[in-house]
Amino acid sequence: MRVYLDNAATTPIDPSVLEVMYKVMEENYGNPSSIHAHGREARSLVEKSRKTVAKLLNTSPSEIFFTSGGTEAHNAAIMGGISAYGIRHAITSRIEHHAILHTLEALARQGTVRLSFVNVDEKGRVDLRHLEQLLKDKGRSFVSLMHANNEIGTLLDIERTAGICGEYDALFHCDTVQTVGHYPLNLGRTKLHFMACAAHKLHGPKGVGFLYLNHEVKMPPFIYGGPQERNMRGGTENVYGIAGLARALEIACEHMDAHRQHIQGLKSYMAERLLEAIPGIQFNGPLNPSESLYTVLNVSFPPTEMAEMLLFNLDINGISASGGSACSSGSDVGSHVLTAIKADPERPAARFSFSKYTTKEEIDYTVEKLKELIRVIV
Repeated sequence: MRVYLDNAATTPIDPSVLEVMYKVMEENYGNPSSIHAHGREARSLVEKSRKTVAKLLNTSPSEIFFTSGGTEAHNAAIMGGISAYGIRHAITSRIEHHAILHTLEALARQGTVRLSFVNVDEKGRVDLRHLEQLLKDKGRSFVSLMHANNEIGTLLDIERTAGICGEYDALFHCDTVQTVGHYPLNLGRTKLHFMACAAHKLHGPKGVGFLYLNHEVKMPPFIYGGPQERNMRGGTENVYGIAGLARALEIACEHMDAHRQHIQGLKSYMAERLLEAIPGIQFNGPLNPSESLYTVLNVSFPPTEMAEMLLFNLDINGISASGGSACSSGSDVGSHVLTAIKADPERPAARFSFSKYTTKEEIDYTVEKLKELIRVIV
């Protein structure tokens, strides 16, 4: 039996998304920048996709810029926003994705910004009172915080965070890569300056995503070389990828409630089965659905002889998951997220992440294999 429980890393493409992409590749192969009929047809598809994305997020098509994925969108927002406004102070947390942390740390090393880290608790919840303290008397700041943590699933109250940032005139960039298509995002109501999406996290293709850039933000191009994406991102558009992204987001939004109910049920079921099957396990991040991304379950197992080989042995048994324990020393290459929330470095950890295609039978199989693999050290 093969079981795929690494959907936070990437998801399988929905068949109807593939159908759209195949058709575009076969019939709409023109360059969108060309003025002849083939080019105009491709341009029409790109703009139709942009309108679809904008409508689903309740924003204007002029605020959607297609990219190669989430990492490019994050880099564009951070580098462009800080540069355009001469911002000297940036705030993030130590549990952000490396696309955020490494970019901000590079700017800090260069002396471009002073970098502050907002406190998080043992469940990865951001201390918003500390955020407010960091924003006071610092001049205009750039804030980058994720909507849902990709490793432990902790959710951020983005409306409250946006309100705090607005009060102190900070630019707010939100990493929504794990939540676009999984939670309703209303950009007409929630004041974000930047947000990002990667299509492969919602059953779309790899290599395509978008940056939402609020119309109030004015910044230079993030890729020079051509007039594409309204002079903001040079380079021929990934037409079939963009069409696939739009279709994937359509499907996700149309069936959001049903998918959430199905996946949340599986997450809760697996948590219950693990508690019964393996004494001494701990969950990283909150389990309360109001505080936790329903697609992710992060588990620390008791210290075991199989600690170093847990993921390998899961793979041998046909189960794909991801993980990593907290770092126990500066030389360890472990999870920076688990380290930041002070998870026990002696405990092997695994992240199981689910999708609309995950089944209860797959959960049962995984729990039974984990029971066989986890041998507690006495």
